[in-house]
Amino acid sequence: MNAFRLILGAAAATLLATAAFAAEPPTADAVLKTYGDIAQAKYEDALAGAKTLGTAVDALIASPSQATLDAARSAWIASRPAYMETEGYRFGNAIVDDWEGRVNSWPLDEGLIDYVDPKTYGDSSDANPLYTANVIANKEIQIGPDKVDATVINAELLNKLQEAGDVSANVATGYHAIEFLLWGQDLNGNGPGAGNRPATDYDTQNCTNGNCDRRAAYLKAATELLAADLAEMVADWQPDGAARKQLAEKGADGGLATILTGIGSLSYGELAGERTKLALLLHDPEEEHDCFSDNTANSHYYDQAGMVSIWQASYKRTDGTVVSGASLRDYVDAKHPEAAKRLDEAMAAATAKMQVLKDTSDGGEKFDQMIAAGNDKGNKIVEDVVDTLVAQARATEGVVSALGLTIKLEGSDSLDNPAAVAQ
Repeated sequence: MNAFRLILGAAAATLLATAAFAAEPPTADAVLKTYGDIAQAKYEDALAGAKTLGTAVDALIASPSQATLDAARSAWIASRPAYMETEGYRFGNAIVDDWEGRVNSWPLDEGLIDYVDPKTYGDSSDANPLYTANVIANKEIQIGPDKVDATVINAELLNKLQEAGDVSANVATGYHAIEFLLWGQDLNGNGPGAGNRPATDYDTQNCTNGNCDRRAAYLKAATELLAADLAEMVADWQPDGAARKQLAEKGADGGLATILTGIGSLSYGELAGERTKLALLLHDPEEEHDCFSDNTANSHYYDQAGMVSIWQASYKRTDGTVVSGASLRDYVDAKHPEAAKRLDEAMAAATAKMQVLKDTSDGGEKFDQMIAAGNDKGNKIVEDVVDTLVAQARATEGVVSALGLTIKLEGSDSLDNPAAVAQ
């Protein structure tokens, strides 16, 4: 009997020890490792999406038709979620922020790239000498005092054009340049409908709008360059990559501050401000993020999903597998449960409003229609997204304060000084 009790006592002690071990909060180093592992997985998925897009673009160029154009457009839309989920890594990680402009810059002066409708676009800009440079139609481009040979359209030329003349609207590379080449301008204002570029813009035998061979060369070069740029970031987030080394050099507190800077700045200045509130204040479809394809609501939704996955340290890959581990959420919960709870609740609220935005868009009323002047119901849907994102940023600052850290969030005049935006 005594032996039996000893066995039971030993077993109980083992169970208690196991439970105690399981309840141990994660260390900061473990949190940072998972953060890096999830970044690596997200960028790998984004790269895979870009390669699939490249295959669809090759098919369009080889055999231009409505079917191959639609397939390329679908591949572009399918490539966006994984990339958008990476954007929480941008702010705070200098290596990402310095690189990001090559892949997701916007808004863009699309007249730099190809033909535009002069009635809606205009024919000049005081801010940009290359506003209507149209590199697809012209084999020589004047950039400041330099004449640039554009006879061959390739990655080298596109990189020269990117932010040429130090004008940020000169976007020659990345997702949005490709988006414009697949859809063309959205000439519908705040009405229904996206861009409507014809497949014959790529048909050298039955060419519309001229220079179909050069347009195809541009699209192919831009798509290949997107994949190459994403491959660079995949390498940077490998276990021995430059991004992980940069993160490790900051130490535990610096690394945690980096994670929270990414969540807070994307929530506030970038997503709530520049990508959402600004468009709503101006009721301007040109200020929407995916303005040619009308995919904006989906991109916003996956930005939010990406921030949640960083906080919770769990990411469902495009193949259905899950990458997870020690989470910042559990780390904070163990030390400051009220701060963790507030951010949990703020993220749930923002996600719910993002779901309404996405569902409305999927149902046929796109972001550019929702922001239209006089559309009170649509404006309210967008405003709710802004408000909950701002609350999410404030809850993030609460976590920062609870941990005794210091960060600086990206701002936006649309939130901080809306009167200046109206002017």
